Amino acid sequence: MKRPTMQDIARRAGVTKAAVSFALNGRPGVSEPTRRRILQIAEELGWQPSSAARALSDGRAGAFGMVIDRPAATLGLEPFFMQLLSGIQAELTRDTTPLLLTMAEDQAAEIALYRGWWARRQVDGVFLVDLQVADARVRVLEELGMPAVVIGHPVGTGSLPAVWSDDAAAVRTAVHHLAELGHRRLARVTGPSRLRHTRIRSEAFEQVTAGLGLAGRIMEADYSGERGAAATRELLAAGPGSRPTAILYDNDVMAVSGCTAAQGLGLSVPADLSVLAWDDSALCELVHPPLTALSRDIQAYGAHAARRLRQAVGGTASGDLQDPAPSLTLRGSTGPAPAGA
Repeated sequence: MKRPTMQDIARRAGVTKAAVSFALNGRPGVSEPTRRRILQIAEELGWQPSSAARALSDGRAGAFGMVIDRPAATLGLEPFFMQLLSGIQAELTRDTTPLLLTMAEDQAAEIALYRGWWARRQVDGVFLVDLQVADARVRVLEELGMPAVVIGHPVGTGSLPAVWSDDAAAVRTAVHHLAELGHRRLARVTGPSRLRHTRIRSEAFEQVTAGLGLAGRIMEADYSGERGAAATRELLAAGPGSRPTAILYDNDVMAVSGCTAAQGLGLSVPADLSVLAWDDSALCELVHPPLTALSRDIQAYGAHAARRLRQAVGGTASGDLQDPAPSLTLRGSTGPAPAGA
């Protein structure tokens, strides 16, 4: 079936197309009984205004956008983004706002997409994810006047509102838990160091381990299982007297791969090595032993960001919104430090 048009409604109602336009847009020019009949017929036919026509009439596209600058293979395996998008989409369905989601190969390509979207009135605002230490996107979005919400820590976000949780507090929670178990040599396997949240977590890790008199080592990876396993094998290549007895991973995928890599080297988890994952997911419960993880409501996190962006697009000034910091969900992958360690 073809998409119903205003001409179809006019033909069914026995009125002019102009009368249909007046009725559908709430403008004067038709009687109230005629307006009600036109609206009823439009509903029966399943008529919806086209996004192009709406953009021409009120300058609104009626859609939000998100660009993700991560390898497709990594993104497809990471539960965090799937839960985040689920929360965003659940909120947007409340007023049937579609989400235009795409990927970019680098930040320059991402900025080009923003400029094109804004010039063609394809989106009314965007979600900004994975803020970088040296990030050009914030300035460009401010210059365009394009509404945007940063999903991440409000450092380097300029005038853009941010929805965030305290990564530094989560690091302190994890390290204190491991220290209480007697661990004195810790390691952290991170995401890319160019990301703002990676730097925040790394700085917090260095500060809290130094403050507790612990040995701490940081190994950069890329959120993939392959790099997570490789970093784990490198960390464990040292002898029993110098290798870490506990490793904190920046996501669940790397933690699962790291656990498997350690077991492949003949180590027992948690007797020889404790493993702790950032961002809990079903993956953490599907391995043996199940992984201790930093847990938070990621779907609610996404929903909060969607509401903030809707407010920004509507012209309502909204500041930063802090979500609760991740809490620790204890499972079988963390235990007392090995005897003599």
